Amino acid sequence: MSFNSKNPFLNNKTFSTAVSKNDEVHHATIIDYNDEMTLSGTINKSLILFLLLTASATVIWWMAFNGMNPMVPAIGGAIVGLVLVLISAFKPQYSPYLAPGYALFEGLFIGGISAIFEAMYPGIVIQAVGATFVTFMVCLGLYKYKIVKVTEQFKSVVVAATLAIATYYLISWVFSMFTSFVPVHYGNSMMSIGISIFVIVIAALNLFLDFDRIEKGAEQKMPKYMEWYGAMGLMITLVWLYIEFLRLLSKLNSKN
Repeated sequence: MSFNSKNPFLNNKTFSTAVSKNDEVHHATIIDYNDEMTLSGTINKSLILFLLLTASATVIWWMAFNGMNPMVPAIGGAIVGLVLVLISAFKPQYSPYLAPGYALFEGLFIGGISAIFEAMYPGIVIQAVGATFVTFMVCLGLYKYKIVKVTEQFKSVVVAATLAIATYYLISWVFSMFTSFVPVHYGNSMMSIGISIFVIVIAALNLFLDFDRIEKGAEQKMPKYMEWYGAMGLMITLVWLYIEFLRLLSKLNSKN
């Protein structure tokens, strides 16, 4: 059984259903390189999405510290962002339009949540941003120089752990909504901190799967729109990693 990234954007099914240029055989057609997915193109799309997300988050951050309640844009951005993710998961060909929208609305969520955490623990946002950036660069370097190789066994372990985390979060949320149950990852206990560290490690390992899937998509000469799709998927993982760093740092700060 083959496993790939559990990031909903970078799984086997979506990339396999996108027609590869290598699979097209038509003697009367000249394949244009500009119509193919490339690594450089995906990197450029990722930078564009990052800039859009940062700009959107900065606006909400400024408005929050000028009296606006950041919860409203944060919740709204999260909902719309999720809707765009779901649409793109089923219609990846629309990613060139949906990905920028996702970045803008996810920026509302990131900006609002960041403002809330910053008000509680001054300085925490820059720490979380720095930790996310360093983690990304380290993982990219380890992948680029083949220090960490994405084997099928590696994929299986990461996917299983990611599913376990998602299941645990879902069950904990449901129980906390309808009962007095308090999930163990709440609070600042050593158990809670340990869970946060574990989740951060798994989120970071998902980056390797994302890099691998994007690279293979380029090698298979997937359609150009898959650059936006791959960039959007990578942003989802980075947002997850950033949020988990915020959670961990807030737990450590609350112990002081």
